Amino acid sequence: MPPAEKTRTRRRTLRQILGGARRRVRRAAGRTRSMWRRSLQLQVVTSTLVISVIVVVVLGTFLFGQINKSVVDSSQQSSVSDAFADRLQIADALAPDTDEQTKTADTAKSGSANPLDEVMDIVTGSGEDGSKKRYDVLILNPATPGQSRASGSVVRSSVPPNLRANLQRYMRNHEYGKPVGIHQQIKFPGESQPRLTFVVGGVVHVPTSGQNYEVYHFFPFTEEEELLTNVRLAIVVVGLGLVLLLAAIAYLVARQVVSPVRLARQAAERLAAGKLDERLKVRGEDDLARLANSFNEMAANLALKIHQLEELSQVQRQFVSDVSHELRTPLTTVRMAADLLYDAREDFDPMASRSAELMQAQLERFEAMLADLLEISRYDAGAATLDLDPVDVRDVVLRAIGDSEALAERHSTRFELRLPNEPCMAEIDNRRVERILRNLLFNAIEHGEGRDVVVTVGADRDAVAIAVRDHGIGLKNGEDTLVFDRFWRADPSRARTIGGTGLGLAISREDASLHGGWLQAWGQPGEGSQFRLTLPRTAGADLKGSPLSLVPPEIEMRRTWRGAMTPVLLPASAVDGTGHDDD
Repeated sequence: MPPAEKTRTRRRTLRQILGGARRRVRRAAGRTRSMWRRSLQLQVVTSTLVISVIVVVVLGTFLFGQINKSVVDSSQQSSVSDAFADRLQIADALAPDTDEQTKTADTAKSGSANPLDEVMDIVTGSGEDGSKKRYDVLILNPATPGQSRASGSVVRSSVPPNLRANLQRYMRNHEYGKPVGIHQQIKFPGESQPRLTFVVGGVVHVPTSGQNYEVYHFFPFTEEEELLTNVRLAIVVVGLGLVLLLAAIAYLVARQVVSPVRLARQAAERLAAGKLDERLKVRGEDDLARLANSFNEMAANLALKIHQLEELSQVQRQFVSDVSHELRTPLTTVRMAADLLYDAREDFDPMASRSAELMQAQLERFEAMLADLLEISRYDAGAATLDLDPVDVRDVVLRAIGDSEALAERHSTRFELRLPNEPCMAEIDNRRVERILRNLLFNAIEHGEGRDVVVTVGADRDAVAIAVRDHGIGLKNGEDTLVFDRFWRADPSRARTIGGTGLGLAISREDASLHGGWLQAWGQPGEGSQFRLTLPRTAGADLKGSPLSLVPPEIEMRRTWRGAMTPVLLPASAVDGTGHDDD
């Protein structure tokens, strides 16, 4: 494989791995967000945990700072006091005797000519209680560097340079009583690791001889460090335990409160699903118990009201059905008499002939209204069923247009068909879909004011759609939903020109819903209206979208064009010499 191909393969593999990781992270984040939004108990516990951590961290930091300050200040004060006492002893030891002979005798007795030897013996000796002192001392004689003395593993280089510089400045200014202290990690000879040490420097001035001695005390802070480390560990452990304890308390409290709420939510869901006998158990007399009592009372009242409404609805449906059926018998008799009169209208005088024609038309409308009322009653009773067959929707559209051509000719309306070349197969009830299309076409002819009616058919993998577009008076804002209500009119004073019953669009919407489809309307005053029927190709499938836009394409293009023509101020560098964008 060529190197370039190997590089591309590695990059593609890396992109796939990163893409998979990002998808997993997004899924995990989505599950976490969903769990957070859905669980009140998780929100309460998490909030309590976060607030507890913040409070414990703030209090722990403050407490440790106070303990640290107290321990360090106490240790520093003790160290400065010990250093001051040692410098007094050193000053007394270095002061010359009044009797020169005695001094000479003492020097000969000790066998040393360096006065610091005796001083170091005094300073580094045992304490008053016999215990060995925990610090080391370094005495420097600037005039005679060879006479310097130190205890332990302390050497001249162990002194911090800035500390010695400050001490020497005090010596030059004759400020002998000012001690200088500093904390620093110092690595002593023979030790592998540096240790924190508090170094106190001071000047011992001998007035009789005029000499100055630099005295440095090295106080190890190992014990203080161990103490502060143990305190820090104890604060962390106690804080962590306190946070966990608060989280457990919050969990128990939230569980005690949320559990009844969760039970009420589940009972409400079952109540909404139609289980009207669902009730909550009442325990105690607290607020949650009163909530359960109120819920049970609400459920009982709701069940009673629903039962009453169901009985009333059943009575109404039965009344409509019975009236419709009972009217059919006298209507049939009247229809037969009207047909005889209508057939013999030419033998009547003009007034009687016109009356026979009017009676015939109104009887036809009355029969259509009875048929629609019976159909509506079947929908209300839930007795409507589908007779499904795989059908080419184009053929259904052509048959519906054929049934509407006579009415269209009377209103000087023409149909413009926009059908796809391939078959648009779908499992539908042929009779009901044809009725939907006839109602839409009749409505377009009635309100189209003689202009062309455009019928468009579209299809994709999951759905088929039919759009009926007229160019009439249109719909006002909010009327796109009201138009499907029973007996609704946009203009109550306007007469129906084709003798409709006012139930056609309501029945059409019920037919569409029975198929699992959509029947939607769009309209604008002066722009006409468009009704779109969307049906799934496979019966029972859920619709995710429609192959056709609800808004007519020319309206969308006009909106887009108007948006593109909105003036926009551009900088001069963004426009070329022709006045157009560079892009």
